Amino acid sequence: MNLAQNTVIPDDSVIINTSVFAVFVLITLLIVYRVSSRGSAGDYFVAGSAFSGVQNGVALSGDYLSAASFLGIAGAIAIYGYDGFLYSIGFLVAWLVNLLLLAERTRNTGRFTMGDVLSFRMKQRPVRAAAATSTLAITIMYMIAQIAGAGGLVALLLNVHGHFGQMLVMAGVGAVMMVYVLVGGMKGTTWVQIIKATMLVLCAALITIFLLGKFSYSMTELLRAAADNNPNGRAIFAPGAQYGESDMTKLDFISLSLALVLGVGGLPHVLMRFYTVPNAREARRSVVWATWTMAIFYLCTLIIGYGASALVGTDAILAAPGAENSAAPLLAYEIGGTVLLGVISAVAFATILAVVAGLTLTASASFAHDVYASVVRRGEVDSARVVWVARITALVIGAASIIGGILVIGQNVAFLVGLAFAFAASANLSTLLYTLFWKRFNTTGTLWGIYSGLISCLLLVIFSPVVSGAEDSIIPSVDFAFFPLKNPGIVSIPISFLFAAIGTFIGKPERDAERQAEMEVRSLTGIGSRTG
Repeated sequence: MNLAQNTVIPDDSVIINTSVFAVFVLITLLIVYRVSSRGSAGDYFVAGSAFSGVQNGVALSGDYLSAASFLGIAGAIAIYGYDGFLYSIGFLVAWLVNLLLLAERTRNTGRFTMGDVLSFRMKQRPVRAAAATSTLAITIMYMIAQIAGAGGLVALLLNVHGHFGQMLVMAGVGAVMMVYVLVGGMKGTTWVQIIKATMLVLCAALITIFLLGKFSYSMTELLRAAADNNPNGRAIFAPGAQYGESDMTKLDFISLSLALVLGVGGLPHVLMRFYTVPNAREARRSVVWATWTMAIFYLCTLIIGYGASALVGTDAILAAPGAENSAAPLLAYEIGGTVLLGVISAVAFATILAVVAGLTLTASASFAHDVYASVVRRGEVDSARVVWVARITALVIGAASIIGGILVIGQNVAFLVGLAFAFAASANLSTLLYTLFWKRFNTTGTLWGIYSGLISCLLLVIFSPVVSGAEDSIIPSVDFAFFPLKNPGIVSIPISFLFAAIGTFIGKPERDAERQAEMEVRSLTGIGSRTG
């Protein structure tokens, strides 16, 4: 059956798809239970810092190769060609920031969360509260994108149409994700990420090989077929199909690129992963392994995206449940039938579950460790109580993300993740770099940097075409968009760096010179850094 003519998965395949999917989820849940962390806060939040650089690197790639990477980017390439691949380039290049500037210093300076680094030589309570606020905002934005992708994927897998059906699917995704976090902690989540990252890369390679085989292993023939089956024609091989309409769309592309390249260094769930290894050397190895794993994967998504355009067609992709996000599953069905579709969908769904679990764990850890333990209880609380608060927080965050996912049904998840990257780059990157490399930086600068980045980014998104004023807006029936760009990074990121610097010169210098010296020595050498 050719999905270029019929985008609906046959009813007789739904049972097979669901069975493969259910078996995969049950296996991962069993693994989570068997390796679950039942000890201290260090065990629950960072798995006792017991993972090797290789293990953590594969888990990092699993954390990062999310629904946006597999579903959103493949769909964007299938529809827009070269402009869609720009997401892959941005996601990959961004890791140089972590490798060269952040991985080792962050591992040496902190213990559980980003707030540990930012508050090391600053006033604890206001800085930890700001770090937790930023972490929660970015994490929920990222989770919304993942849950929206899961809704579209499972809607395709189960042949579910309509908003109500996808709403139920998203609620189910959130429920399973909460089980991962509540039971497994960081150790269980990490092993799921290792397994699903390995399977995701293998599946992407498998689809790539099968796909090339249909064109006698000729990329030229595949690309020719992709152009013939795409309304943009040969324009998909050059920049401009999506962002070349006007000077404003080109500026939007520059803004998106800034967010993608600079955002990874500020993603709380990525930074938290550096604490799951015993030392800075392993943290650096983690980044190297993650980068190579993702490079292989993104090369496969380039071929998968053009292959989806060639064999499925843009009209069929856009008409399917999940729209652009359905390109990879539809291609899997086209080249391998029901079984391959079930496997790919199960792996993609496990990808979403693991990423969302990691995000939830990060947000709940930040609230429990930075807000509850440090701000509310001023450090006078036992480890078990902190873990209990983290689990309650996970439930609340999961519910909020499900509601957010429902509101953005139909949006490309790669684009939504791009917004999360803009928030991360705007709120966190300036304060992290200034904290680690600028001795004069102080508490006032930290607070101004975080809040100015968060607030400016949020306001620009609210008053942009993302929310209103366009056919693909969240609220298309109204128009209160005065900011013309869909991605605010080109404005909000410089605002954060500027306000952090201004706040530093206005505020009083930190008086604890000994603490500043300790941070400098520890960040460079690791002497005095704690594990688990």
